[in-house]
Amino acid sequence: MNEQDQNLTTESLQKSEETTESPTAAGRAESAYPELPNDAVILLPTRNAVLFPGVVAPLMVGRPQTVAGAQAAAQAGKPVGVLLQSDPSADAPGPDQLNRVGTMAEIMRYVTSPDGAHHLVVRGMNRFKVLEILDGYPFLAARIEEVGGSEVFSTELAARVHQLRERAREALSLLPNAPDELAGALEQIESPSMLADFIANVMDISPPEKQGILETFDVSDRIDKVLRELVQQIEVLRLSKQIGEQTQESLSGRQREHILREQLRQIQKELGEGEDGEAEIAELREAIDKAEMSEEAETQAKKELRRLERMPEASAEHGMIRTYLDWLIELPWSKLSEETIDIAEARRILDEDHYGLPKVKQRILEYLAVRKLNPDGNSPILCFVGPPGVGKTSLGQSIARAMGRQFGRISLGGVHDEAEIRGHRRTYVGALPGNIVQALRKAETRNPVFMLDEMDKLSASFHGDPSAALLEVLDPAQNSTFRDNYLGVPFDLSKVMFIGTANVLDQIPAPLRDRMEVIEIPGYTEDEKVEIAKRYLVRRQLEASGLTPEQCEITEEALRTIIDGYTREAGVRNLEREIGAVCRHVAMQIAEGGQSNMRIDVDDLHGILGARKVDNEVAMRTSVPGVATGLAWTPTGGDILFIECTKVPGKGRLILTGQLGEVMKESAQAALSLLKVRAGHLGIEQSVFDTSDIHLHVPAGAIPKDGPSAGVAMFIALTSLFTGRTVRSDIAMTGEISLRGLVLPIGGVKNKVLAAVRAGIKTVMLPERNRRDFEDIPEAAREAVKFVWMSTVDDALAAALSPPEVPADSPNDLSDDQRRLASG
Repeated sequence: MNEQDQNLTTESLQKSEETTESPTAAGRAESAYPELPNDAVILLPTRNAVLFPGVVAPLMVGRPQTVAGAQAAAQAGKPVGVLLQSDPSADAPGPDQLNRVGTMAEIMRYVTSPDGAHHLVVRGMNRFKVLEILDGYPFLAARIEEVGGSEVFSTELAARVHQLRERAREALSLLPNAPDELAGALEQIESPSMLADFIANVMDISPPEKQGILETFDVSDRIDKVLRELVQQIEVLRLSKQIGEQTQESLSGRQREHILREQLRQIQKELGEGEDGEAEIAELREAIDKAEMSEEAETQAKKELRRLERMPEASAEHGMIRTYLDWLIELPWSKLSEETIDIAEARRILDEDHYGLPKVKQRILEYLAVRKLNPDGNSPILCFVGPPGVGKTSLGQSIARAMGRQFGRISLGGVHDEAEIRGHRRTYVGALPGNIVQALRKAETRNPVFMLDEMDKLSASFHGDPSAALLEVLDPAQNSTFRDNYLGVPFDLSKVMFIGTANVLDQIPAPLRDRMEVIEIPGYTEDEKVEIAKRYLVRRQLEASGLTPEQCEITEEALRTIIDGYTREAGVRNLEREIGAVCRHVAMQIAEGGQSNMRIDVDDLHGILGARKVDNEVAMRTSVPGVATGLAWTPTGGDILFIECTKVPGKGRLILTGQLGEVMKESAQAALSLLKVRAGHLGIEQSVFDTSDIHLHVPAGAIPKDGPSAGVAMFIALTSLFTGRTVRSDIAMTGEISLRGLVLPIGGVKNKVLAAVRAGIKTVMLPERNRRDFEDIPEAAREAVKFVWMSTVDDALAAALSPPEVPADSPNDLSDDQRRLASG
């Protein structure tokens, strides 16, 4: 029995002495109902109380039917049957709402308190089973059959009793305020049946569970059922005690922390550091909660914040930790720009921002279409390769605008330290995150478009190789867990769209090049430059100079003259500078008040830009034997290249000047050897090679030059020198030669052809095996020049050299080879 039950019994007994009226004293008329049979008993139904044999317990009765039964039993001095309702909600329970097993109980006290409540103190005697509910009584009555508990002592039963008593002792030890009387009663009970009933009575289980134990007549089965319930109760008590102890420890720790923090606050207050520091810590804690970091990053941030709390503001490390927390808080851990891809709108934006470049635009639109249909797929990383000023960066800006994303640019030119990509470790003074994380912080979103500019200008040093760090950044399989050395926690870069740019493809490190899809952007033709100037450059420079289109007009002829006479480039960067110079000149005239508007034509350019900077020197250069025009490819686009050679008395040496690289020197030696082999067929005396030194020079000697594609031009120049036949002034050539006279394929065909068009070349000689690149050449360039496809150097000789001068009176003096060459 628990402590509450004992107290209630004591109070009931005390009230019994104070009562002034008992059922007998109250007087009652002779009953008008028949006398109960000998095997019948008055029933006292209870809503939530189960009485066990041998247990003394208080009962409070209040329903009229139950009060009448209790009074009748008390007057007659007869026991009652305490029975649990199967339906606790019933106020007047019928036969179907009562359990069939109860406990016979002796009424020890009947108390009516001054407030009219009726209290009983009863003692359980034996179990009984209801046989029949009797009618005709003002109370519940039933015929019953008492169930006696037969106990046959055995070793097995003794073991069960021992186990039950041990578990009961364990349960008492876990109770925080168990009364001593309960432990004493437990030790005094010898009967197995009474022990099981006593323990079941004091256990904190539901009334239906207690009723189940009451209905178990076999003592062994009853002990097993009580044991199961008791083991479960012990587990609950053990966990409850453990939780209580942990809670107490936590409260003790918090109280200790509160006291220490209060002491720290007082110390900081004396030092003048208190309130501001607390406010700063509170702001940082709130900012960390709102940043929606990854779990690892948030754990690290809170750890550093705890360090910051314990650190004085004057400490040097205080500022380092505060800066680190600012970086973690301000990174866009979960902020994403809303991506909207409309292919028609993207096409309009690309056409609005860029003129020409049909194949480049088509590939970009294909990229966006795949991105729209499969947003979670791993898209290829685009890399725009082309000369300066052709619009690589502005293409990236157009892509970002078409996708509705933020745009960021990271310049990799001259980067030689791996820390500029991965960041510095925080152990260094002045450490900062790498360029990638810095750009993300500036973009304020986790899915921007990042332009990695000048990827061909990366360099390695003893600080590490930045291209190796970029491998993790650009690899879709790795960049979801990119770890910056400064942050020390992973950041997901998988949503970032990276676009690379470069001038020279071969100078991009091979592993990086392997991770990107290269899109080559060639230079522009003159007509394309005129359209670009009219649509974009003039308008932009007018705005920069503060002019309106009405105040300054530049004619199309003037634009063509600027393109042809003042700039010779693949892109339009210098063209925009020259247009800017024209606009500034007009702005000065208008600002001085001398003009209200100006129209710039061809005749005005000399006074504004000075003399022409670019002349057509092809005809002048190739007017003598020994000079050929080649085509070269440079990081700034295609260009023409003059090969000059002469012979002087000597011993057959080959002199090479003009800052030629090793490959170009080898091409010159191969051209000379091939010429010596074919000297007889070309009408050249072999002795001239033994008595002459040959000097081959490539002008613009301050600029290093290399590559095999000048082999054909060198062979034609040498042949021109020794045969005395000039090279046609309107022809340019490119191609590598072999010692057998074959013309081998080269690269950069588009850029070289565009350079030839800019230089006024009418015929371009290309290797036959480069015919596959013909479709890549812009249509305007294909129409501007004539193409000659070379398989051997014989094709080059026939197309490039002018016919030999043949005297009219001596045609028979020519050799067969000379006659064949003369016929072309």
